[in-house]
Amino acid sequence: MDLQYSPADEEFRDEVRTFLEENLTPELRRAGRLATSVYHDHEASMKWQEILRRRGWAAPGWPVEHGGCGWTASQHYIFSRESTIAGAPALSPMGIKMVAHAIIKFGTEEQKEYFLPRILTGEVFFCQGYSEPESGSDLASLAMQAVDDGDDLVCTGSKIWTTHAGEANWMFALVRTTRGPKKQQGITFVLVDMKSPGIEVQPLVMTSGEQIQNQVFFDQVRIPKKNVIGQIDDGWTVAKYLLEFERGGSPASAKLQVQLDEIAQAAANRPGPNGPLLDDPLFAVKLADLRIRCDVLEVLEYRNLARLSEGKNPGTASSLLKIINTELSQDITVLALEAAGPQGLAYQPHATMPGGPVHDHSPPQDGYVSGEAWQAVAPLHYFNDRAGTIYAGSNEIQRNILAKAELGL
Repeated sequence: MDLQYSPADEEFRDEVRTFLEENLTPELRRAGRLATSVYHDHEASMKWQEILRRRGWAAPGWPVEHGGCGWTASQHYIFSRESTIAGAPALSPMGIKMVAHAIIKFGTEEQKEYFLPRILTGEVFFCQGYSEPESGSDLASLAMQAVDDGDDLVCTGSKIWTTHAGEANWMFALVRTTRGPKKQQGITFVLVDMKSPGIEVQPLVMTSGEQIQNQVFFDQVRIPKKNVIGQIDDGWTVAKYLLEFERGGSPASAKLQVQLDEIAQAAANRPGPNGPLLDDPLFAVKLADLRIRCDVLEVLEYRNLARLSEGKNPGTASSLLKIINTELSQDITVLALEAAGPQGLAYQPHATMPGGPVHDHSPPQDGYVSGEAWQAVAPLHYFNDRAGTIYAGSNEIQRNILAKAELGL
């Protein structure tokens, strides 16, 4: 695999840099720089999606016939890295990076024609209805009932940890339509209009104080069968395919490398016991270890992007990437707190741009911030990243998948 940029790649990089310089407003850059989790400020994210859509770059990973870019693996990586360096806010992955791929592969022509263009414009904004109070990592044990009633499925139950359910007007969800000898059987993948009667959204307050997650209750909610993706009772097939994109379908190393560069710069400017913190041998070893691990992730992502550019799905590589990415990200937030020092201990969400409202927090009237804005982001990012090894299937589950599929254990 050739990791050197070709002249065409360098030309594309310059094109991306020019586009970012011309279109990223100070407000959008601020939303990207001061994000406290993988979910950025909703309004800024949607504004940036519209700018990308007009340029034709909102969904580069889609097939070209549906609005994708047909980029090479290196072009995907260049765009991701340059966007991160420039401070662009991230787009919500639920629609463009997740359910859209399931619709493209398993959906009817009518479903593709309706949903795909509207996902691009933001007219349709999805949340994900997978986990339930008693079904998290063991997703196949889900129990939300969907009763066949003519042209509809009538759903009763609840979903939990549903990100942006308050902002979303559609949900993609897994429901239990029948029970078979295996728990993976009898699950159906459906698209749910969030305006349907019988749906109630209750926000959940995260450890960071943000209201990004929710619990969604369904009371006799009617879902037209025309909104089933794939076949009734075979939703597990669709869900497994989609999870591959959730776990490892897009590059993360560029963002982590930028974070490490920013930590190194901050450490160079912060006094330590015997000079700048960056010169402290123990801190330097930690930073070097994280940089090496990030380089390994980058190479693995190149391999994965090469598969995607050939029209293949990530396969079990998604589990490997999910493990490495989330555990590395958690360790980076620990080092960021160390670099932030005492100022990183203060709870100052008013100095950041979180992905949702902050519960029961009144900022100081004068807007005072102890330290710099990035030091206020560090503790919130630390708390949010604790969930990284749990969501999208816990890392223990991912290791089981690799052991079974790759090692035959």
